[in-house]
Parts: sequence; C-alpha cells; structure tokens
Amino acid sequence: MADTTDTADSKNSADSKSSTESSPGAAGISRRRLIGTAGATGVALGAVGAGAGYAVASSNSPEQQATLTSIGADEVMFHGKHQPGITTAMQSSGHLVAFDLAASAGRKEAAALLRRWSATAERLMAGEPSASDDTDVARDAGPSSLTVTFGFGHSFFSRTGLEKQRPAALDPLPDFYSDHLDKARSNGDLWVQIGANDPLVAFHALRAIQKDAGGVARLRWQMNGFNRSPGATAHPMTVRNLMGQVDGTNNPKPSEADFNKRIFVPDSGSTQSPAWMGGGSYVVVRRIRMLLDDWEKLSTAAQEHVIGRKKSSGAPLTGGKETTEPDLEKTDASGDLVIPLNAHARITRPDQNGGSALLRRPFSYHDGYDEDGTPDAGLLFICWQADPLRGFVPVQRKLDRGDALSKFIRHEASGLFAVPGGAEKGGYVGQALLEG
Repeated sequence: MADTTDTADSKNSADSKSSTESSPGAAGISRRRLIGTAGATGVALGAVGAGAGYAVASSNSPEQQATLTSIGADEVMFHGKHQPGITTAMQSSGHLVAFDLAASAGRKEAAALLRRWSATAERLMAGEPSASDDTDVARDAGPSSLTVTFGFGHSFFSRTGLEKQRPAALDPLPDFYSDHLDKARSNGDLWVQIGANDPLVAFHALRAIQKDAGGVARLRWQMNGFNRSPGATAHPMTVRNLMGQVDGTNNPKPSEADFNKRIFVPDSGSTQSPAWMGGGSYVVVRRIRMLLDDWEKLSTAAQEHVIGRKKSSGAPLTGGKETTEPDLEKTDASGDLVIPLNAHARITRPDQNGGSALLRRPFSYHDGYDEDGTPDAGLLFICWQADPLRGFVPVQRKLDRGDALSKFIRHEASGLFAVPGGAEKGGYVGQALLEG
C-alpha cells in the first residue's frame, strides 16, 4: 500500500474519448451506444454527469432523443500504444481474473484466444454487444469507461514454447516476511483486468471473457473490487480505502517528464524486456487483507502516526495539504520526529527508495466474513512499472522490514504479469510475441 496518488485526479484521461467521436455514422451506433451528445470526455473520479436520461431501444419513443449521462457515455479506446486500464482514470467496479491454459493448448491456441479476447474487448469497450451469444446484461448502458487489459504470467511462456521470449523482468517475486500467500489465488498463465463505472457493464465483460476462453483456458482465480463512484463527492478527490485513509498521494503523473520511462518499457525493449514488450508495462497484483477489527481499535491520532498523514485530509502530519511535501526532519516539542521512522508515508516515499516509481491503480474488496465475524476485506493492490525489480521489489522489501502498517494488513495472494503494449487496429494484444 505505497503512498502514491490515483490517476483519477486527471479529468481527461489520455486514452479516453466521447462515444460520439468514434462512430463513422449512425449505422455504427449499437443499441447501447450514445444517442445524441454527452459533452464530456474522460470522466474523472468524482466528476458529475450532466446528462438527463438514457438511450432506449425503441426508435419511435420520445425518449430516443434523451442522452446518456456523461458517466455512461464515456468511452475508452481499445487500440493504442499502451493497453487501456493503466493510465485510465480509476473506475468504480473491477474484476481481476487469471486463467491457466488447458493441457492441450499451445502457442497456436493461445494466439487464437488473444485474437478472440481482443475482438470482444474492442466491441464491449465501444458499448457494442459481443459478437455472438451476448447475454444482454449491459443492454441499456453505454460504454461506462469499460477497459479490458491482458497480461502474461511467468508460466505462460513454458506452456507455449516461448521460453526464450520470457522477459527477465518477469522472474518470480522474492518471498517477503509478511507474506501469507494462497498459491491457488496467485499467479497464472494469463491475467485479465476489467474495470468500468457501472457494475453491470463490468460483469457483462467478465462473462464474455470467460465464455470466450472456451476449452482453451480454465479459470484459476477471480477477485472483485470497487471504488467510490464518480459523482459521489463534491469535486474529484483521491479515493479512500477501507481503513478510511486517503490512499494514493504522490502517484507519478503522465505530465511528468520521466513518467513513460518509469512506467512503460521502451519501444525497442530493454535489458530486462524483449522488443515485443515495447510500450508495455509490468503489473504486480496483491490481495492485501486489512485487519479492520484491530485497526479500528486505534484512536484517530494513533492511526495517523501509523500512516504519517492526517486522516481527514491526507495532509502530512508536518502540515499543509494533501499534496504538500512532508518535512521528514521536523520534530515536536519533545524532540521526537513528527512523522515516525516507521510511518508508512515515510517508508514509501520515492526519494527514500532510490526513486522507485509505482503507478498504483487499486480496488477495494469485501468478500464477506469469517466464521468468527472477522471481515474478509481489504485492497486489491495493483501497481504498474517498467521494471518490477526496480519498482515494487525494493519498496516492498523496505516495508517488510519496518512498516508500522504491517501489523494491520496481511498479503494473501500475489501475481506478476507482463502486459504488452496496445494492439494496432486490426491486430490483437500479444501479436508481436505470439506471431514473432
């Protein structure tokens, strides 16, 4: 749970545009596409939709002229240099899914599956039904910022005879002292991230992806998450996690000069990544259970000392507002550091970790209660970087050694996946690897 800021604070996400901009004409607008104009592009977390109604099926009804709200109408482009769902503004509903290839499946079958998945993702992200046997779950909705993102696990390359193309950056993560990992809910040959600002749109995509897998891949694990809904706050804000903390301050921003270098693999590849990963990124996924019963026994002041920030505003304990740089040397009247040495915010600062950069894009989760009533809830931690050995690993090692927050969380599942660059028009994700 590194101390970095959501991309949701950016109103117009670089890889999104209005639904009306992508259709060449009325014939290209599906029954779930926008009718009329929405007047918004790239809805940020917290932006309020201005539309008054929803598109309906009947061509004769007066409601036909009504428009979707900006939330429903917002569309993210599937094709591009990078896959969607990385720098896209955070969505309110998400599913993380891992698959293992069937014993009879190899490179050819994997290529056909990625081609099929990519075609389905393109259609659904445009607000259109899947090509066959659509469930109609999202029939009345627009694209709702849907994104579908695909990645490859370490085991994928041996299953498809592509070991020589496996990136060194995909080497398994080291063991961490605080890990309590369930292997059945970790790793996998293939990984899919689905996000949307409508839960039915997200579920519809999940079902379509699962059905497309057919006999080529079987489900290994699935995790479901959520964030605050757009429009729930008076203005766009950094989200709060289930501990009530503002979670995500100081995320690297696309506007920063070195953002691409820190988050994406160069077009020509690198010493850790082959050329087919150009424009791609590496994602670390961790299911982090929050021990909420223990956490909620602490006073607000005690919680703030664990984090190193004010619970109300996210501002550092040394003063200012959320974006103010903390003064790590400041002491109180007794000579003690205002931000303790083991405070989460101190340990995760990039300048305290050799400049390690993690683009965090998490979801919260709640999967019910244990038999004793303990909530099974926490964070689906998702972080992106150009090289996990320079990004996630050094930060997590430091957290493992002395983070005050470690007492109140438990890492229960983990995965590392290579997420290649975006698909070209007419192509599919992973094509350079599978056909190279």
